Amino acid sequence: MANDVTRYNDRSGRRDLSLFDDFFDSMLGAWDNYSSRVPAVDVEETDKEFIIKAEMPGFNENNVKITVDKHVLHISGEVDETDKEKEGKKYLIRERRHSSFDRSFSLPDGLDESAISAAFENGILTVTLPKTPEEQPRKIEVKIGK
Repeated sequence: MANDVTRYNDRSGRRDLSLFDDFFDSMLGAWDNYSSRVPAVDVEETDKEFIIKAEMPGFNENNVKITVDKHVLHISGEVDETDKEKEGKKYLIRERRHSSFDRSFSLPDGLDESAISAAFENGILTVTLPKTPEEQPRKIEVKIGK
């Protein structure tokens, strides 16, 4: 009777999720904490720029790396919550640990990649991707006659 309940197959640390697992995770949410290690993002578009906001609790500006290579924006981060065992220290629960992530975003044409900026405040990373002037909408005046 003690073995009637089977523990769900723990996928933490596995990066090679099958298509089947991805499908159900996207429909039902991840069944373990796999998805919690990748920051949730919002991507906004205005007339002048794109803005990416990523939730990154436990990270700071020193733990985050942002690069652009061949029209792909890479955001990665790493934080290590593990520490050396200290004399007299005993953990009753130990859930925080080493965590890292890497997210990539394909950038559309018409961005000024040299003007990309980023800010970090209260665990939220904000990356601003300005559009080039020719990509910004412009009003065209309609004239009467010739």
